[in-house]
Amino acid sequence: MGKELKLAGRCIRRYWWRYILGLAALFMVDQVNANVPLLSGELTDGLTQGVLDMGGVWNIALRLLGMGAIIMVGRFCWRIFLFGSARLIERDLRSDLFAHLETLSMSWYNEHKTGDLMAHFTNDLGWVRQMMGMTVISTFDATVMLVLVLISMIRFVSFRLTVIAVFPLLLIMFGDIWFGKVMHRRFLARQEAFSALTDQTQEAISGIRVIKAFVQERRELAAFARVNANSREKNLSVVRLMATVMPLLDLVIGMSLLLTLIFGGRMAIYGEITVGQFVAFNSYVTMLVWPMIAVGESISNLSQGMASLRRIRVILDEEPEIRDEGDPAIRSLKGEIDLDHLTFHYPGTSPDRPALSDISVHVSPGETLAVIGRTGCGKTTLISLLERLWETEKPDMIRIDGHPLRTIPLAVLHRDLACVPQDSFLFSDTIENNIAFGVQSASAADIAEAARAADVHDNIMEFPDQYQTMLGERGVTVSGGQKQRISIARALMKNAPVLILDDALSAVDTDTEERILTRLKALRKDKTTLIIAHRISTIQHADHILVLEDGKAAEYGSHEELMALGGLYRSLWEKQQLEAQLAEEQPDPEGGADA
Repeated sequence: MGKELKLAGRCIRRYWWRYILGLAALFMVDQVNANVPLLSGELTDGLTQGVLDMGGVWNIALRLLGMGAIIMVGRFCWRIFLFGSARLIERDLRSDLFAHLETLSMSWYNEHKTGDLMAHFTNDLGWVRQMMGMTVISTFDATVMLVLVLISMIRFVSFRLTVIAVFPLLLIMFGDIWFGKVMHRRFLARQEAFSALTDQTQEAISGIRVIKAFVQERRELAAFARVNANSREKNLSVVRLMATVMPLLDLVIGMSLLLTLIFGGRMAIYGEITVGQFVAFNSYVTMLVWPMIAVGESISNLSQGMASLRRIRVILDEEPEIRDEGDPAIRSLKGEIDLDHLTFHYPGTSPDRPALSDISVHVSPGETLAVIGRTGCGKTTLISLLERLWETEKPDMIRIDGHPLRTIPLAVLHRDLACVPQDSFLFSDTIENNIAFGVQSASAADIAEAARAADVHDNIMEFPDQYQTMLGERGVTVSGGQKQRISIARALMKNAPVLILDDALSAVDTDTEERILTRLKALRKDKTTLIIAHRISTIQHADHILVLEDGKAAEYGSHEELMALGGLYRSLWEKQQLEAQLAEEQPDPEGGADA
């Protein structure tokens, strides 16, 4: 818990002056509240003893009115400062958490689900805000009120009666220690159950098309019911604890009031205290009810808040595997790429089964390198290493412009390298903003030009809102081919020295593919391009073609050279030619055959 307290302290220090002002206002309110019963006792004694006239009553009434005004202003101030600070801390933690997530490596995201992360941003941060706000207020208020009320009870009424009344309340202190430990464990389990529920919901909604296509609604409903039942049980475990503790707390407070009535009444009868003091003492005992209840609530909220803060702290303590160790002197790239005996193993895999093994390639600026091979041969792994989403086993296995990849600042690398991944991701935004996503500013003409180069401009113009068309989540409102071409336009907007197309033309027909490649060749005449593809028609005009098989370089050369070898590349080409020929001979929808 020490690390959580340190993080909480760091958050509070950002707004220390607001907390000081808020607690000062809260102290003033408590101080005034502690004097209210004295006026009640003074009024009672004055009336019973016949020493108080109407002027005295008005004097006490005006003093009570003044106290009420002070309490009103004080409460307004502490709410503004303390609740406001808790909201600011919640905002800062949410921003810090999001910023930190952006620095973490891909391997970390492979092990953590989106739903769980969303639970941190919503439920966990809500409880942290509660701890930084209401729990601080309750703890401080209960402590101050307890001290002030006890001092007033001893000073203005009776020390002996105070001991009698407070003795049962000591039981609460011992019970709170046990309560806090149990609550912490149960709430942590509750938050984890909520994360599982959020993740199940998010995944099911994201995959709703697949669920419907395979008629698996009942199975998903059953899976949701299981995590929902688990979440319910974990919530009930917290509720049961509260349901047990709070009545016991009321019982202890009732015992204190009963002892006050019996022993205080006796002392008033025998003249050891006045009737006014007895009335004031009962008011003080009633005022002790809130601090005692607040103690239990504070411990409960503190336990829940610390459990949530622990979950957030665990993420904030994660260190990214990919660190920015770049040389500040490297400010731009030209696009010369060297792969020097590149070998890579994914974490946790067998050392005998590398994803890539002994790959050596040289690409000069302005040239095109194509990579082809069967599924799972390591094509996408190669691109991920170039983007430095994973770390190479030796620093100089990949060099760009002669610089080992790790010496290039990440900002420079990602700015000067544009990539269209296999799974084209579009944001829930306009088409225009999706295309301009990678640049600081862009004119409508620039965006349209990039769309034309990607052969998607005409499709966009057919939409009712054209470039202002809003795309659904992950771009679900456009076809797969349109999504790929919008992603290509987004990459072209960067005009980066290095462009990577990771099977980015798989969802377009061959005619569209040919038009895009022709435009790319003209646009990127002096820039480096890396193309990963399954179709040889996509890559046959590349300057260099790397054929991968089981992570190794099976063949390397130009299209003509590889065809002359008569190896794997030629085999793939002949197979694809045969498939194309068979497709042309298939009967058309009218029942005839293509000429």
